[in-house]
Amino acid sequence: MEAHEQLPAWSLPADAVEGISIAVDWPERVDREWAWGGSTGAGVRVCILDSGIEAGHPLVGELEGAVAVSIGDDGETVVEEDAEGDLCGHGTACAGIIRALAPEARLFSVRVLGGGYTGSGRVLLAGLRWAVEQGFDVVNMSLSTTKLEFASTLHELADSAYFRRTVLVASAHNMPVASFPWRFAAVISVGSHEGTEPLELFYNPAPPVEFFARGVDIEVAWLGGGTIRASGNSFATPHVAGVCALVLAKHPELTPFQLKSVLHLTAANVGNA
Repeated sequence: MEAHEQLPAWSLPADAVEGISIAVDWPERVDREWAWGGSTGAGVRVCILDSGIEAGHPLVGELEGAVAVSIGDDGETVVEEDAEGDLCGHGTACAGIIRALAPEARLFSVRVLGGGYTGSGRVLLAGLRWAVEQGFDVVNMSLSTTKLEFASTLHELADSAYFRRTVLVASAHNMPVASFPWRFAAVISVGSHEGTEPLELFYNPAPPVEFFARGVDIEVAWLGGGTIRASGNSFATPHVAGVCALVLAKHPELTPFQLKSVLHLTAANVGNA
């Protein structure tokens, strides 16, 4: 019997150690210049899982694609080209923020919300599952569900994304209630701060919210090619998603675990960041 056949499941045989060797090319000090200096987000695929995106909005520009997700009469997931676009403005606002930070990122819209911010947990799950299967680099989720019946499946999807190297960036609820998936450790959870610097992030040493980003009284893209002023964790979240796109464009080898470490090390309240 081979020696490694006596090991517990998921163990590492001695003769496999060399095969997982990882070169360390991080600098002695990880700072913003190393993390994203000079980056435009080029090539990074960012999915906005939301209410759709207004095609041709001047603050958003060209999309790589747009689909709408629904549940058919037979209970099966239906994913089809989105012919309606944004139904309430929310997704367009998130896309505009990401575009401003990472102008060369490849934006893709997955519509799971309808007019008036209406939606269902089943459609949210179906949309997220589809996005994870497509292998996007970053998925912006400025939405959540308070229904516990969906929490377990959301948790499984969040873990699946993590292991497949898709970064989920999710907003905390604007009310002090339990909702998901932002409370899961596999995602990057975001709340708002009152600052005015788009790239200024703060790490929260007392989770479940892990990072704070600009999200109070900001001008965001909205329907009709215009803008409005708005506040909320929903708009803080794409600031973090945009930073993730910048970092991944410059360092595409980073795993979600490593990327979260970079965000921590470059947060304005950590060390000399």
